[in-house]
Amino acid sequence: MLIEPLAVPVDHGTPDIPAEVLTELTGLYASNRAFHALSGDFPDPDDVRPEQVAAALADDLAHPDAEVLLARCEGRLVGVAVTLARHPDPADPDPWIGLLMVDAGRQRSGYGRQFAAAVEERFRAAGRDAVRLAVLANNPAGLAFWTALGYEVIDHREDKALHRPCAVLRKSLAS
Repeated sequence: MLIEPLAVPVDHGTPDIPAEVLTELTGLYASNRAFHALSGDFPDPDDVRPEQVAAALADDLAHPDAEVLLARCEGRLVGVAVTLARHPDPADPDPWIGLLMVDAGRQRSGYGRQFAAAVEERFRAAGRDAVRLAVLANNPAGLAFWTALGYEVIDHREDKALHRPCAVLRKSLAS
C-alpha cells in the first residue's frame, strides 16, 4: 500500500484538486453510502457529487494542521484519511484521525487495518505518542473496527461541527 499526501495548490483559499483525483475520491466517497447515511455529511448519500467532495476536503484542509492522505494499491485509490496534527482544543495533546475511509467494495480485505497502521506510523515517526479519533454513536461497526485495532474509548461527547453524539477513542503509539 502506498500512502501519499493529497498535495494540491490552493486557489483563493480553495484546494484545486486535479479532476482525475477528484473523480477517484468521489467514487470512493459514493461507495460508502451506508456511512454517509449515518453521518449526514452529504445531503443525499445516494448522490455524492464531485463538488460536494471537493467542498468537504476544502473544509478539512482549511485547518492549518490538517493533512489528507490517499492510500493506493496497484495504482488504484483504495482509501482516504484526514488527519489533524493538533486538535483545536489546546488541552488535547494528541493528533487526530478525523476520517479514515476505505472503498466499500474493498472493505474486509485488510486495507483499513493497513491504512490505519500507516497513519499511526506517520504520527509515531513525527514523535507523537498517541492518537485520537471519534466514532459516531450510531456507528457500531466503526467502533468495533477501531477497538479491534487497540483503540480505547476515553470519552463520550458531541462532535464540534454537527453536534452528533460520538465516542472518543485513544491509542498509545508507544513501541
